[in-house]
Amino acid sequence: MITEEEVLHIAKLAKLKLTPEELKTFPNQLSQILDFFGQLQEVDTEGVEETSQVTGLENINRKDEICVTENTEDLLECSPHPIENRSIKIPKIL
Repeated sequence: MITEEEVLHIAKLAKLKLTPEELKTFPNQLSQILDFFGQLQEVDTEGVEETSQVTGLENINRKDEICVTENTEDLLECSPHPIENRSIKIPKIL
């Protein structure tokens, strides 16, 4: 069973602040999760083909193409921010 000290350590690594109620609940829940993984390790997977997804969906990527537009000024005018040198000036984030 995972102890409250171990939960606090995991929370610190994940930069989470836990309430006292969560600190009492999580040891049992995390222990159950780890027990379930233990059960999964006992499953015989010999001869089972590896799969990364089972839906058959594929990622469809399109080629990047440069598209020149005639209405650049119209697009710039849509911005609520000031425009400098044909660019939108936004406040610094960092």
